[in-house]
Amino acid sequence: MVEILVLYYSRGGATAELARQVCRGVESVTGASARLRTVPAVSAASEAPAKPVPESGPSYATLDDLKETAGLLLGSPTRFGNMAAPLKYFLDGTATLWLTGALAGKPAGVFTSTQTMHGGQETTLLSMMLPLLHHGMYLVGIPYTERALNETQRGGSPYGASHVAGVAATPALNADEKSIAQALGKRVASLAARLSSVG
Repeated sequence: MVEILVLYYSRGGATAELARQVCRGVESVTGASARLRTVPAVSAASEAPAKPVPESGPSYATLDDLKETAGLLLGSPTRFGNMAAPLKYFLDGTATLWLTGALAGKPAGVFTSTQTMHGGQETTLLSMMLPLLHHGMYLVGIPYTERALNETQRGGSPYGASHVAGVAATPALNADEKSIAQALGKRVASLAARLSSVG
């Protein structure tokens, strides 16, 4: 069994919904399962620690989640064309994994959501890729052989899955956005399975 970590931060629920679709893609691969995790919000007051367990939803990620899984799918809403601070804060704490090369050679993909069409989706996806490159991970994108990538009128790019939320009160991914997110999860899980079989 190959387990893939799906790690995200979400405030309005759109990135969380993308994460669920990515998990569906992971679990469509025979012998693969998804481990869904999130990160706590950060506070400007450094003395205000996060609650150790979230009130609802998936557990908070630990460094062990990264070490124990065979691949990573990383998701964040856009913050001025960059990943959100809580996810960046978590990644900044992975130096011990970098020193040991614990993530080197594992596949990874990224996903994001924005409120507007030109809200910085691609730069956010690229910002999440940078620490993964430093860890020596294999980056997995989405090829144009995925039909939905050619037909989408909202989210989706070769860099990763994405969603345009608009001003809706509740996140609602369209069919193309769901398909692209599932394709990304499937691609990362398939590569992880192949890599583990050659061991």
